[in-house]
Amino acid sequence: MAAHERWTRLLEILGEEGRIDVAQAAERLGVSAATVRRDMNELAGQQMLTRTRGGAVLSAVAYDLPLRYKTARRADEKHRIARAAAALVAPGSVVGLNGGTTTSEVARELATRTDLMSETSTPALTLVTNAINIANELAVRPHVKTVVTGGVTRPNSYELTGPLATAGLQSLALDRAVLGVDAVHPEFGAATHDEGEAGANRALAERAETVVVVADSTKLGRRAFAQVCPVHVISVLITDSEAPDEMVERFTAVGVDVRRV
Repeated sequence: MAAHERWTRLLEILGEEGRIDVAQAAERLGVSAATVRRDMNELAGQQMLTRTRGGAVLSAVAYDLPLRYKTARRADEKHRIARAAAALVAPGSVVGLNGGTTTSEVARELATRTDLMSETSTPALTLVTNAINIANELAVRPHVKTVVTGGVTRPNSYELTGPLATAGLQSLALDRAVLGVDAVHPEFGAATHDEGEAGANRALAERAETVVVVADSTKLGRRAFAQVCPVHVISVLITDSEAPDEMVERFTAVGVDVRRV
């Protein structure tokens, strides 16, 4: 049984019974107790369950695992980049997020930030996204006000694109847009392979006071088919520690604040 299947089944059991111990879970899933403990620790880290001595109980936020567990997402670089990007977001902000593995990680970091988990009825954060997987995950977080654009779904990225996506953003003002891209070049700027995706992402950038691009080092210095925004629009570029000094200097020279994590 694959990891995401075990995690889904564990949450289903907790949803039905409220609690389960390690030995019971191991027997029902047909795996070792050590595997169950690792799975429970992983889900506890995502605040989907609460660990107890010898088992787990249902968390305040528990639901069937979304599509994120069906894709490889645990690259250390992307996780560090996402954490750094989420740390830039102040409580009360209006943040735009496009689709992608790194921005999905940013959404999770924001969703589990304890300083944003307000006990009041007023959301601690407003998040505007054209990514249906991100919206699906954040819908269960009462401290996040989630705003979704319209548009036509692009299966490769789970993003809503087209005129309906861009039109819905024209009357909004964002404090910050955090954008994942396919390529970012010190002359051409940020870009993606699909022109429809680029159009929706460009609209997010245009409505934001500050644009943050999140991209691992393999995307630096590359060009892709459709420009999202020119390089002078990018305020901050967050990448990993493997980014070459020469490339970082080229971005810095044109006014981009590059942060290697």
